[in-house]
Amino acid sequence: MVSQPRARLAVFASGGGSNLQAILDHLDQLAADAPAEVVLVVSDRAEAGALVRARKRDVAAVHLPKDQSPALLGLLEQHRVTLIALAGYLRLVPTDVVAAFHGRLLNVHPALLPAFGGTGMYGARVHQAVIASGARVSGPTVHFVDERYDEGAIIAQWPVPVRTDDTPETLGARVLAVEHRIYPWAVAAVASGAVRLGADGRLARAPEFDFDVFLPEPRRHPFAG
Repeated sequence: MVSQPRARLAVFASGGGSNLQAILDHLDQLAADAPAEVVLVVSDRAEAGALVRARKRDVAAVHLPKDQSPALLGLLEQHRVTLIALAGYLRLVPTDVVAAFHGRLLNVHPALLPAFGGTGMYGARVHQAVIASGARVSGPTVHFVDERYDEGAIIAQWPVPVRTDDTPETLGARVLAVEHRIYPWAVAAVASGAVRLGADGRLARAPEFDFDVFLPEPRRHPFAG
């Protein structure tokens, strides 16, 4: 049987790159079975920690300011990228890139979409809005990216309880820890073909999603005391 070639993954990040690191670590753990390899990291910020992480791994690291975004598609073609993961990327992805990578462009959002998404909803703003709303549950969402903010087909979500004494920082830290588990899984699932976007914009293929797969030992439900 001829094995499927690995996806050539680009990661876009504006900050420290902790989700990038989680993806790299997950692919390292899969070793020869890894369905993807990170070949490019792009940031709109020259000082982004994600670029530092990439260079330490000998991965191409490119600072692409907002005014150079029209060059993005050419950069992706240059590195033969076949899959993109947004990881805390604070710029709108150009429409030509979204179109070219339809069904091959993922994002992780720090709330349970479709709630608390849309323009301006990122980082601590999301967690502040969740707390202010009185919601008792939050958590990350991994989804495909389309032309509208945070409206693409949902791949995976994991509930994180909101505590009565939470601040945006404490809630954000717990949500981020879960992102580090489900986002690498989702990236690998799409790269392998286990998850696929259908022509109707809905998931055409998706494995059963089991919380136990991601829970640390001893295994516990997220709402366990």
